[in-house]
Amino acid sequence: MSKKKKSVREAALDVIEAVEKNQSYSNLLLNSVIEKNELPQKDIGLLTELTYGTIQRKMTLDYFLAPFLKGKLDHWVRQLLRLSLYQIVYLDRIPDRAVLHEAVEIAKKRGHKGISGLVNGVLRSIQRKGVPSLEEIKDPIERVSIETSHPFWLVKRWADQFGLEKTKEMCEMNLVAPKQTARVNVTKLSRDELIHNLSGEGVEVKPSPVAGEAVQTLRGNLVKTEAYRNGELTIQDESSMLVAHALDLKKDMKVLDACAAPGGKTTHIAELLGGTGEVQALDLHKHKVKLIDENASRLGLANVYTDTLDSRKAGEKFKEGSFDRILVDAPCSGLGVLRRKPDIKYAKKEQDLHSLQKIQLDILSAVAPLLKEGGILVYSTCTVDKNENEGTVRSFLSDHTEFKEFHLKNLPETVQAFTKGNQLQIFPQDFGGDGFYISSFIKTGS
Repeated sequence: MSKKKKSVREAALDVIEAVEKNQSYSNLLLNSVIEKNELPQKDIGLLTELTYGTIQRKMTLDYFLAPFLKGKLDHWVRQLLRLSLYQIVYLDRIPDRAVLHEAVEIAKKRGHKGISGLVNGVLRSIQRKGVPSLEEIKDPIERVSIETSHPFWLVKRWADQFGLEKTKEMCEMNLVAPKQTARVNVTKLSRDELIHNLSGEGVEVKPSPVAGEAVQTLRGNLVKTEAYRNGELTIQDESSMLVAHALDLKKDMKVLDACAAPGGKTTHIAELLGGTGEVQALDLHKHKVKLIDENASRLGLANVYTDTLDSRKAGEKFKEGSFDRILVDAPCSGLGVLRRKPDIKYAKKEQDLHSLQKIQLDILSAVAPLLKEGGILVYSTCTVDKNENEGTVRSFLSDHTEFKEFHLKNLPETVQAFTKGNQLQIFPQDFGGDGFYISSFIKTGS
């Protein structure tokens, strides 16, 4: 007898529970649950929305639930209430009665009669009385924190650095699902040709206003296309695409990508070199290096060379002055990608940002001698934090007097206005992409 498949809400509950209990990444878990349960396409969208939405708004949901709960709850029961309340408050298209019915059924299946009664009672009380108003929160930082489900320390830190208004905009944007964007493999075809090919496959995309080789998905899934399989495109965020341009690449250059996996920027560099020169891509983990190799192979790029190596030991493999360009897309706090990985904001602690900065500086110091005189070093992160980004840059320049700030160029006009000399901080609300930081230096040798 075949095992009965789980409903979408049960599958969502499993993912949400595992994320919080085991500190697992929501995006990886979601993919594995979709494969395991062989969900049809129509259910994948709902599962994704329920999972991400509930995790994204966890603090707000807990604020709404608080007046209706007494005593300690089992972990999974709290998650079930959050999941159900998310649908009642934020999803208009699902009738409340359907939400209540399924919540009670899941409670019966996983618990006992008392738990199903509690779940039913709490949700019906909320239906009758409504959720408490967020206007009751008087402290403006606390209100943004609860309203947008971002930890208080993070909202305060951002407000101190960028002002409360900009912080609120960023926190609100972090609750919006990211759009799927892709980079055209310019060694194979033009953007217009890709748009035409995708249209023939029933996938609708439009040119990106941010990057010249980017498209934004309007309908369909690019990963499921022949164009993807044939290496005509790479899934990549538009903000991330700006990094390769900041390197100011010329044909036949030798480039080091010091923290390369999964290879989005590596392959972009290789494409911009037009198949000339070489890109040496390093990563600490063997399985991640395999991803770079697979990406380069799918895209037909023969000028990518990989190695499993801690970039802090790059000097053991390469001679001083080996490279025309070096990219350090550093391990970072990831505060620019909270829309894609909502669990990060609850797992991170303020002290994590300080320990990361040491690793970033160690990598920059290790690769600095490998750059030729007159060469350009680009440092980038997918985070939004002045201390982590600008602080690292200041420390690096004060310790390495042979490097000077190098004004960012070759960036699209839409982005150029946001640059300040050798630095660019992109906020999620600027273009609807990831939060991203890019800084550029030139090695003067003196």
